[in-house]
Amino acid sequence: MRRTTLVFLAAGLLAATAACSSSSSTDKPAAATTAPAAPATVPAAGAAATSAAPASPKQAEPASAPDAAAVAAKIKKAVPSAKTVTVITADTDSNHLLGKPHQYTSAAHIIDTRTDSTTSGIDSGATVEVFANEADAKTRAAYIDGIGKAQPMFAEQDFVHGAVLVRVTKALTATQAAEYDKAAS
Repeated sequence: MRRTTLVFLAAGLLAATAACSSSSSTDKPAAATTAPAAPATVPAAGAAATSAAPASPKQAEPASAPDAAAVAAKIKKAVPSAKTVTVITADTDSNHLLGKPHQYTSAAHIIDTRTDSTTSGIDSGATVEVFANEADAKTRAAYIDGIGKAQPMFAEQDFVHGAVLVRVTKALTATQAAEYDKAAS
């Protein structure tokens, strides 16, 4: 009985680590930028070429979600200890979720000088994930919260602003994390 429990606990820790890890495990270092370049955009579902059918003049274009690099730059400007922004690409996404259905469409890491970590990832400050819609952002936040409740060593402070999820390291106090929440709103 104890052996089975330990096997399931170990498997759960491995799964949680793989699913929630935000630090890059690839051999390629992430490119740090102080002024993020315009990242590649992922077209929204149904955004294929529709030049054959003219759009109705009364139809309004749906509001597009902001880009993670732009949100991270906004946070960096408002939070003095937020020093480096690293845009996450498909090659540097350790979660392998970028651009997949119901997952984030763009993401960026922020290194905060109040943490001991200098590597790009959630432990070094914060991660901004932008989704196609608010429901997907809330689903991801609830998933991460569930992992943190089950395994407190994976806990973090998360804030949802529409389609944007701001994930802040547990190394920062609640007051310090609130700076990220305020800056993202």
